[in-house]
Amino acid sequence: MRYKEFTICIIAAMLCFSCNTQNPKVSNQKTQNTDRPEPNVLLLLTDDLGWQDVKVYDIDEPSPYETPNIDAFAKKGIQFWQAYSPAPTCAPSRCAIMSGNHPARAQKTHVVGGAPPTVYANKNTQRIIDPWYSGRMPENEMTLARVLQQKGYTTGHAGKWHMAINHFAFPQPTDQGFDVSTANRGATSPQKPHRLTDFATTKASDPYRLDENGFPYHQNSQDALNFLKENKQDPFFLYYATFLVHAPIHTRSKALLEKYCKKLGVPFPTAPDHWDVKGQNNPYYAAMVEMLDYYVGQVFDYLETTDDPRWPGHKLSENTYIIFTSDNGGMEGHPGEVFTDNYPLDKGKINAKEGGTRVPLLISGPGIKRGVESDVVVNGLDFYPTILSLLGIEKPKDKHLDGADLSTLLLKDPTDSKLVLDKNGNERTTMMWHFPHSSYQSTLRVGDYKFIRNYDYKNNPRTPEYELYKLYTTNNGVAERVDIEEANNLASSYPEKTKEMNAQLTSILTEMKASYPSYNPYYKSDMEHKETVPTVLSQSKENNQVTFKYKENGAEVIKADLIYTTNGGHQYEEWFKTDAKINTDGTITANLPKGTTHYIINLIDANNFLVSYPEIPTIKSLKKKKKKYSNYALSSK
Repeated sequence: MRYKEFTICIIAAMLCFSCNTQNPKVSNQKTQNTDRPEPNVLLLLTDDLGWQDVKVYDIDEPSPYETPNIDAFAKKGIQFWQAYSPAPTCAPSRCAIMSGNHPARAQKTHVVGGAPPTVYANKNTQRIIDPWYSGRMPENEMTLARVLQQKGYTTGHAGKWHMAINHFAFPQPTDQGFDVSTANRGATSPQKPHRLTDFATTKASDPYRLDENGFPYHQNSQDALNFLKENKQDPFFLYYATFLVHAPIHTRSKALLEKYCKKLGVPFPTAPDHWDVKGQNNPYYAAMVEMLDYYVGQVFDYLETTDDPRWPGHKLSENTYIIFTSDNGGMEGHPGEVFTDNYPLDKGKINAKEGGTRVPLLISGPGIKRGVESDVVVNGLDFYPTILSLLGIEKPKDKHLDGADLSTLLLKDPTDSKLVLDKNGNERTTMMWHFPHSSYQSTLRVGDYKFIRNYDYKNNPRTPEYELYKLYTTNNGVAERVDIEEANNLASSYPEKTKEMNAQLTSILTEMKASYPSYNPYYKSDMEHKETVPTVLSQSKENNQVTFKYKENGAEVIKADLIYTTNGGHQYEEWFKTDAKINTDGTITANLPKGTTHYIINLIDANNFLVSYPEIPTIKSLKKKKKKYSNYALSSK
């Protein structure tokens, strides 16, 4: 009996020691399985990778790009055929994924931002002006990374950030919840003097030395691997944001370039500054896609082959949720160069049609079925609530999330759209995008239908005000393709549906307090009501209050915004917006926020024309003269 009692005491002591020495950061975390430690998360966000750039998404004409590692990964989880990015450009999508806030709600609807509204190049020829939009997430945002960091996860970022007005402007990843951040461009750094030179070699001194498989050394990928190697002993969240396949379009592997020239049947390039062959026929881009596949394949392989130190007898991949996707649809090209083609989807990055927002999405992890293909409509905004739910972490108090929790869908039946619920607990059937820039669109998807509202339609015969497309006919979770090309505009054929979806879109945008583009009063061609825009007569300042006198010339002023900066003249000069008060005596008043150094007033009249005082030069002229907006604004001193 004494021996048994002694043994029991020893065992109890060992158990107590084990409990007391486990990672104190995660000892009170929820787990879905008492035998399995807290799951890890890898969010792998590629840059500008199109829906048709990954071979496993082949439809119609097969893609010439080779992506064997990504294709193999697709068989280990769920492949979503109707997955979307939150926006058709990178910065708003990245901010939305990390914050959980829709770009329209966050007023972060395009790249860069944080500047007074003005015309880009020529005030006489541009009909419409972008609204003010934020340059970044708020510095105190409760990001996904911050939540996981507070719950004991080691959080790491490797690669592109671009959630501020510049890659290196405040706030950086370590200001937003990441313990570790690296941002080396690696092999995507531009070749010098041009892309037909400076190819990687096998020389030991070459910073891009070719490995045994002929691929250049890529620091971005190595940084991701280093984070995994150094932090696998704790639960981790790795946000691996690749620089591939964003421009500049080039490859340091001459062998890959030669391979795709041969495969595509095109001559080896001789002119380094352009490529004008249409379709998926750019050998530089093809090489970049295969490079991306190779590097992410190294990360997949590491997780597959590395023992989990927190779960003996198992590999890291068995306890890691992996999300592979892109920040927006494929960038099809720019003047002078064709990159790729998103066909059969229309358009590409910088456009809210299907080619600009539909993205590849592959998800795997503990409890998720393998080799499943799903037609359920999902969005990058869904990642935040889904990851929290998969990890058993409650949503932070008072935190608003615009996405839906996909965890039940992932763990139960990935093909059943009824498992994705909206905020009212009903099946989610609606998804909205707001892009008041470049293509000037808001779009709404309801079930199988897609509605598009175009803002730049006045005096523009090429662009209708409304478009309506039926993308699919869906029965029992299976989507039969109808018009994913968005080629057959049904707006005039279905006026009631068009009206209904337009009203629904307005309701959503109003609830989010979205900002809209305005008309340019300096546009030289015909524009109705251009002659009735208001005029600002004078400005005065007393203490912290500024007053503007204005004159209406036929159109009522319905909105006034004070656009201000607290760091005028700084390298990363950043502007913000606050409401101004329209008074009955022909004046507008506003209080300058604390720390304001410079300010501007924007008036918007009843016909949606925007008047700025002082008048701000075009963005192009500012860049040419190397001037800041503050050089033309009012000083608070």
